[in-house]
Amino acid sequence: MRAICTLCGKIAYQNPKMVVGCLIDHDNKVLLCKRNIQPSHGLWTLPAGYLEIGESAVEGAIRETREEANADVEVISPFAQLDIPLIGQTYMIFLAKLKTPHFSPGPESSECQLFPVDEIPIDSLSFSSMVVTLSLYVEDVKAGKPKFHYGIINKSTRLV
Repeated sequence: MRAICTLCGKIAYQNPKMVVGCLIDHDNKVLLCKRNIQPSHGLWTLPAGYLEIGESAVEGAIRETREEANADVEVISPFAQLDIPLIGQTYMIFLAKLKTPHFSPGPESSECQLFPVDEIPIDSLSFSSMVVTLSLYVEDVKAGKPKFHYGIINKSTRLV
């Protein structure tokens, strides 16, 4: 629903926010960060955050990975786009690899760790978007090949 001024008819647009991040596979392990901020303090997440004006989705994902995990990555391909209409967010997660095997927590993370795919702490993930993304990745690894996923997260999650 749009907010429209009753005097002049000007529309006050409220657009969804774009969240970008990297799903980093290093030697068959996934890099996760433990959140050091609210919401979801103390839970695990992929390095991700809000896209900033003036950067592409890939640039934002790389920046967020540097900020949260002090890691330099090379983006390989898009992995998932997840729309969450109820909270006005769209997630764009990219498959990436570490340029060097060095990482450490940034200010928004208390810990960074590589998890074998079969040991990803699904029950300790920060947001539904992370649960969906990492569950899809685990399925893709078991099937032998990652593919691009699109989905809508709402009361009845739909994935294409």
